[in-house]
Amino acid sequence: MKATASQKIKIGIFTFVGLLVLVLIVFFIGNKKNLFSSTFGVYGTFKNVNGLQVGNNVRFAGINVGVVQNITIVTDSSVRVDLTLNDEVKKFIKTDSKISIGSDGLMGDKLVVIAPGGVTSTTPVSPGGQLASIPPLDVDKIINKLTKVADNAESLTSGLSEIVAKINSGKGSIGRLLNSDKLSKDLEGTVRQAKTTMANVHATTTTLNTDLKAAQSNFLLKGFFNKKKKKAQQDSIKKAKAAEDAKKPKTDQQ
Repeated sequence: MKATASQKIKIGIFTFVGLLVLVLIVFFIGNKKNLFSSTFGVYGTFKNVNGLQVGNNVRFAGINVGVVQNITIVTDSSVRVDLTLNDEVKKFIKTDSKISIGSDGLMGDKLVVIAPGGVTSTTPVSPGGQLASIPPLDVDKIINKLTKVADNAESLTSGLSEIVAKINSGKGSIGRLLNSDKLSKDLEGTVRQAKTTMANVHATTTTLNTDLKAAQSNFLLKGFFNKKKKKAQQDSIKKAKAAEDAKKPKTDQQ
């Protein structure tokens, strides 16, 4: 059965549209992978790439400027990551620039981030050159620490709940103190008694001071206090004279 002219036209249109879609897909993928623009390569080494994969983006100043070209295990503690970057950013990436592994958002794909250099060097990195790397955060260790913190917080909360429950039920010294009216009243009575005792002490001290002043003015005891006062003055004069005598030899030696 021969195809009609309308069928041939439809087949031709379908074929053309398919080829056009294929070309657009190839162009989109090639543009994303920097296949149609001038590029240059650099690399860095990490102890752990933390889930980074070939084809992930490379960002500089928040802009996608390249892709991860290759990931190679060099030794048991070193992994080489090769990057392909747009030639347009070559003049901005200095030899002291640093690369690190980050995430595209909180749960996004891994990517390589290039930190600007220019602090110790103003020379642009050469094609195929190596950039210093910043070790990525170990997410597993952070999760383990957070898990331990959560477990400790849970244990602490349960312990506090038990203590509060015991206090509310009147167990322990604090519980009995807070829940027993008798203990509270006894404690209040003790405080009042202590206040009364302190007031009596102050009153007694005031009375003693008054009696002492009265005794000093009494003609029978006045001589005793005067002798005591004179003796104190004489002792003070002797001490002052002894101090002056002790200084004189030093002055003569000078």
